[in-house]
Amino acid sequence: MTDFQTYTLESAPEKSRKVLETGNKAYGFVPNLLGTMAEAPALAEAYLTIGKLFGETSFDETERQVIALAISRSNGCEYCVSAHSKIAELGQVDGDVIRAIRNDEPIADERLEALRTFATNVVSKRGWLDEGDIEAFLTAGYDRQNVLEVILGVAMKTMSNYTNHIADTPLDDAFSDSEWRSPGSRVA
Repeated sequence: MTDFQTYTLESAPEKSRKVLETGNKAYGFVPNLLGTMAEAPALAEAYLTIGKLFGETSFDETERQVIALAISRSNGCEYCVSAHSKIAELGQVDGDVIRAIRNDEPIADERLEALRTFATNVVSKRGWLDEGDIEAFLTAGYDRQNVLEVILGVAMKTMSNYTNHIADTPLDDAFSDSEWRSPGSRVA
């Protein structure tokens, strides 16, 4: 496999340093995901920009983390499931919700389960949803705006999930106590 470098603030290409500084300010360290994305400054900037916009959607913190975790779980992204598990925990998301998504089990809260199911269906069906998929989501109390905002979440997580798959991004120590392994993991 091709080795990808995980850049630091000091070693990053000049065009990526601002993005890494933003990540450092937000997390208190430069997440390895951003350090890896720094190889392509436009990707790193796009990821942060879409992440900022996703944070401005009508979804609350719990819903945003359900979306991020469900998409990452669906894509088998060990880095993102691990990182978002810790981020969700720090964001006061109920531990049972986090565990359910990590274990691919239904969430007890029916509305959040509808959100998890919808986000997972968008990914697994590549956006070719049945009318029933959309109706179930709307019946759960979401609206058409939410349908499109889930797509924004899919775009954001696709960038990070695929980067991590290709680059085999190492998990940060800050997320290590939330480490998750995909059932189909290449790691024993």
